[in-house]
Amino acid sequence: MDAKVEGIALDVTDQSTIDAAAELIEVRYGRLDVLVNNAGISGDPFTTPSAASAGNLREVFDVNVLGVLRVTNAMLPLLRRSTAARIVNMSSGVGSLSFMTDPRHYMSMLPAQAVYPASKTALNSLTVQYAKELREDGILVNAAVPGACDTDFTRPLGMKITRTAEDGAAIALRLATLGPDGP
Repeated sequence: MDAKVEGIALDVTDQSTIDAAAELIEVRYGRLDVLVNNAGISGDPFTTPSAASAGNLREVFDVNVLGVLRVTNAMLPLLRRSTAARIVNMSSGVGSLSFMTDPRHYMSMLPAQAVYPASKTALNSLTVQYAKELREDGILVNAAVPGACDTDFTRPLGMKITRTAEDGAAIALRLATLGPDGP
């Protein structure tokens, strides 16, 4: 496979930068084969629901959920021109209601957090709805859960994490290259 990968800077909270990126892709390539929505912020990971502010929740949802909506909708015309378009939304196990409530799962032991888990649960739901809508167009939409990887995002948590960013990216790559009968 002869693949070309190019990064394009955009701010998922700024529609004008998203539109400029879509226009650039249209001019250069005429289509988009893979969209990986990877932007994400945690807010304060140690804020409990009873101590959270609506502003903090809004800020995290603006990036982690609404940003995905903005970027995906702007890129859909380009994705529809591809013969095998794929959308991969980077999620987290903390977005799983099953994991967070199953007393046998280690994630149920995590302290209560107000915003990041809720944003990833909302992202998972949005991903399912896009998958249902776009399946008829041949666009496969999945959420990737890379697991905790040693990155600037996880280091403030003070946990020893041995998975690399490359380990996490491998999951997104697998979903981005699924065959037509993929999930």
